[in-house]
Amino acid sequence: MAAPASPLHPLAAIAAALLLLLVAAPSAAAAASPVFPGVPPLQLQALQQRRPASSAGGSTYVVAAAAAAAAGGNGTAAAAKPFTAHYFPQELDHFTFTPNASAVFYQKYLVNDTFWRRSAAAGETPAGPIFVYTGNEGDIEWFATNTGFMFDIAPSFGALLVFIEHRFYGESKPFGNESNSSPEKLGYLTSTQALADFAVLITSLKHNLSAVSSPVVVFGGSYGGMLASWFRLKYPHVTIGAVASSAPILQFDYITPWSSFYDAVSQDYKSESFNCFSVIKAAWDLIDERGSTDAGLLQLSKTFRACKTVKSVYSFRNWLWTAFVYTAMVDYPTPANFLMNLPAYPIKEMCKIIDGFPAGADIVDKAFAAASLYYNYTGDQTCFQLEDGEDPHGLSGWGWQACTEMVMPMTISNESMFPPFTFTYEGKSDDCFQSYGVRPRPHWITTEYGGNRIDLVLKRFGSNIIFSNGMRDPWSRGGVLKNISSSIIALVTEKGAHHLDFRSATKDDPDWVVEQRRQEVKIIQGWIDQYNEDLAQISK
Repeated sequence: MAAPASPLHPLAAIAAALLLLLVAAPSAAAAASPVFPGVPPLQLQALQQRRPASSAGGSTYVVAAAAAAAAGGNGTAAAAKPFTAHYFPQELDHFTFTPNASAVFYQKYLVNDTFWRRSAAAGETPAGPIFVYTGNEGDIEWFATNTGFMFDIAPSFGALLVFIEHRFYGESKPFGNESNSSPEKLGYLTSTQALADFAVLITSLKHNLSAVSSPVVVFGGSYGGMLASWFRLKYPHVTIGAVASSAPILQFDYITPWSSFYDAVSQDYKSESFNCFSVIKAAWDLIDERGSTDAGLLQLSKTFRACKTVKSVYSFRNWLWTAFVYTAMVDYPTPANFLMNLPAYPIKEMCKIIDGFPAGADIVDKAFAAASLYYNYTGDQTCFQLEDGEDPHGLSGWGWQACTEMVMPMTISNESMFPPFTFTYEGKSDDCFQSYGVRPRPHWITTEYGGNRIDLVLKRFGSNIIFSNGMRDPWSRGGVLKNISSSIIALVTEKGAHHLDFRSATKDDPDWVVEQRRQEVKIIQGWIDQYNEDLAQISK
């Protein structure tokens, strides 16, 4: 999930966001391309190079991915990747029978079958499982190449790996480049439609691969983790279990204290250095004061090494805000390049920068220097683009989701290192109506999936879900932090960060990360063993 949008800008409340993302490039070799019926694989360009969408005027098809147009290709683009890309003809609307409901768009999914143990004859070792990643709010290749854990464990399980892109993100846009252009189109962007997409695609894929009996385990981090856990609850006939990492499914209604996210971010910095926390806390008012005049904006633009003169003081604040919040989310114990290239324990390194300034140094200079670690750890940026930035991972659809069903109330307390901020459902509704012409359904998520008194409900209803959280991650406060039953398990690490467990294993991983992953593998193996045992009993 993306970090919540900074409430510093008047319109920022629109995108109170999630970025449930995953990390660490997989080490597996590129998968050989199996034969997948339906749409032929397309050879892909770089992430930023999107194929133009084509449309079939007057037809019942929404051709968003130029689907079957590229059956050929030399295979060069896919050769360096540990997966092959495919496109599934997906229905636009799973829940109505209106004329437009059966329109089709092409949903991207990625496959690695390098280690897959295919269906076996009777009496032999059971077929390998299918591990499915339930895509987040972004380009699926970004998530796949940063979810090394699935690639690491696939060989021991003999697993087929599948990563499904979320509708309206990446290349899976039902209306092509016009997908985000109106509420009439964006109305098909919902979590329930996304879950139904996953169910239809998985069921079809199993049938086409003659793998109907292969057990499916779903994985997801952040928003993807929320989807994985909800998928297990809504489609238990499709998946035998879910691994939901850093999934804040309790960040709704009044379940989790509204100030918890920013309290957690502040505590991360305070735990490293009270001076560091105090400097960041003091910087906001100084930036406001200096940015109140054109001359001040010009001077701040020089201080922040902006590529061009910044027009709004909010741009400076949001630039710092993003750096400090995202760094808290990805405060990993090893170097990482998930969001940005960062060293191990980047909060510690930021605070070292602040604490290393001489007495009497300017507070804004200190805050800028610390935030520069996030944007320029490699030292290759000569200036910073503070305004009109790009969206390299295709996250733009999240604003709509946050303005319809994914309403996560957040406030900022006086004890935080960020300026105080209040939240009201009425204010959120007005902001969303101004931006999209629609009003949120703020309690729909807990109505559809539950959340209130979750321990009491899922103790008797749910099964086979791992909720993993690291307490350095501010999203952990909205997660499941205690075991609910013998099969709904909470794995919590004190020093873990945003879905750290889904990163590829490295030789420098601390013992507690290694142990967390070991427990996850053991639990997953138990689910699969029980499934195969039950299947064998039924088959007798």
